[in-house]
Amino acid sequence: MYKDKEIQEYRDLLHAPEKFEEGFDWKTVVGAIFIGFLMMPGSMYLQLVVGQGIGPAARWVTIILFAEIAKRSYSDLKQQEIFLLYYMAGAALASPFQGLLWNQYLVQSDAARMLGLTEYIPAWIAPQPGSASLVERSFFHRDWLIPILLLFGAQFIQRIDQFGLGYALFRITSDVEKLPFPMAPVGALGTMALAESTEDKQKSWKWRVFSIGGIIGLFFGAVYVLLPTVSGLIFNEPIRLIPIPWVELTRHTEEILPAVATGIQLDLGLVFLGMVLPFWAVIGSMIGFVVTMMANPILYKFGILSRWHPGMKTVDTVFANNFDFYMSFSIGLGLAIGIVGIWQFVKSLRKSRAGKKSALDALFNPPPGRGDFNFWIAIGIYVFSTSAYVALCVWLVPSFPWIFFLAYGFIYTPVISYISARMEGIAGQFVSLPMVREASFIAGAKYFGYHGIEIWYAPIPIHNYGEATVNFRQIELTGTSIRGIIKAEVVALPIVMVASLLFSQFIWRLAPIPSSNYPYAQELWHLQALNTLLMQSSTLEGNSLFYQALNGIYVFAGMGLGVLVYGVLAVFGLPILLIYGVVRGLGQVNPHGHILELVGALLGRFFFYKRYGAMWRQYAPVLLAGFSCGMGLTGMFAMGFALILKSLGRLAY
Repeated sequence: MYKDKEIQEYRDLLHAPEKFEEGFDWKTVVGAIFIGFLMMPGSMYLQLVVGQGIGPAARWVTIILFAEIAKRSYSDLKQQEIFLLYYMAGAALASPFQGLLWNQYLVQSDAARMLGLTEYIPAWIAPQPGSASLVERSFFHRDWLIPILLLFGAQFIQRIDQFGLGYALFRITSDVEKLPFPMAPVGALGTMALAESTEDKQKSWKWRVFSIGGIIGLFFGAVYVLLPTVSGLIFNEPIRLIPIPWVELTRHTEEILPAVATGIQLDLGLVFLGMVLPFWAVIGSMIGFVVTMMANPILYKFGILSRWHPGMKTVDTVFANNFDFYMSFSIGLGLAIGIVGIWQFVKSLRKSRAGKKSALDALFNPPPGRGDFNFWIAIGIYVFSTSAYVALCVWLVPSFPWIFFLAYGFIYTPVISYISARMEGIAGQFVSLPMVREASFIAGAKYFGYHGIEIWYAPIPIHNYGEATVNFRQIELTGTSIRGIIKAEVVALPIVMVASLLFSQFIWRLAPIPSSNYPYAQELWHLQALNTLLMQSSTLEGNSLFYQALNGIYVFAGMGLGVLVYGVLAVFGLPILLIYGVVRGLGQVNPHGHILELVGALLGRFFFYKRYGAMWRQYAPVLLAGFSCGMGLTGMFAMGFALILKSLGRLAY
């Protein structure tokens, strides 16, 4: 597998530098304050008003703004400083206290009263109805002390937790297995391009390609995002030249292709993504999609896909098919990837030859200067953080079987994290097994006598560290020392927590949440509360469709098929990336996006690669980063426009 030509090409796409720098200084501290006190409140407010935060645009806006300030101050930003700003902007946008705003609504909601669940919602997530803190709309009340302390504790554990198993898996998949991580250069090359734009010397190809992608993103975003948003504010109906999110065709093809979700997503970003992803992974995804189109009518005919019926659209079709078959089958395929990965890792350890740097040496002797710490310290952090989560859950939900918490943290989490890390490392695809958490809760209620809904709010140790491995690979490619990331986390945590508390309090005091001042929350939170609480009521009843959806036969069928296909591909020397793509296609995560991804892959392989040669491999990620920046800026402008007009029409001033 490690001799696969395409995997090696992506591994060589961008080499880690020989010299690493921390990049942490006073500029980083100012950046953390800027993000926490300017970007975060805007994102929180937009989320309540229009249902969308600032998103990825905040990262690029922060970097561009600081780069321009540096220019006018006759200074510049190092590549590592820019990456730390990029890193912290992503970490700061998820406001921890936004969850408490939802919790205060949930305990007072009509949905909780209708379903008779108000008394079951634990007091350690929000004060009970009738509390003076809810009447006064204030977090600065003693009734909020326990929920806020729990939030602080969970955030602290979460921040150090990423340097545990996530870092350990990075060392295994990147240093030992040498997986390519095709999506890691997107962020890395994007920040490098912006770093070059701050220099006085002649700009290299990175900045030019990034600018081209940015312009394309701005023009496409103007049609795809800005036009519908602005026209919807002016006219009764928004003008959509391009259907969002996709062109729905399922009802038109249901007679020919029963139980098949058909349509096409016309997002230009998918074309750029197809150019970046490994070619054979994209081909495999298309094969998986075609297999699904062929298999679903047969499965429907034999009564396996029993929940589907004519008239369903894409979301309902995919949801029903996952319940009947694909949830269990995808779990089996994921386990096959884990088995293959573990076998390959053990094989690489055994085949290390004398005189060469063995896999074990690579694991325990990382590149010098990268800021690494001992591998066993990472394992110790993982054990400590998981044990802390387990102890917290046992304390908060003593009636739920504690053996589940240990299984979550020390069996399920390492397995799914390793599977996802390999998928990220080879095909740039995050893997998540659906409904495992829900099914286990219901099993605890059905077979172990648990009765309540507290378990749904407990900080259970189910985590997936696959994405963390990509982040560490990005850190390495930009030449940023891991020690600089640790310092940034130490500085960012108190700033984010304080800013989140202050602005959550401010937004709540402006008006009740939800209310007419926050139209998105007013329109949709009731429906979300109904769906959430209806699911949680299953642990009171001891049964649920989610538990019924898990089928052991389908799990073993998926696992057996995955191992068999891998073996066949390996024997005949075919691209191993095919199987990872097939898993992605069968997962039905985004069934209508495969077509444009395939278009991008074909354009990249047979047009741009022939035109620009091997350099195209480096152009494509920068082009995608620029496109994402342009789209993000357009979306940010559209949401700002919507915020101003809606505020003028709705707020009390």
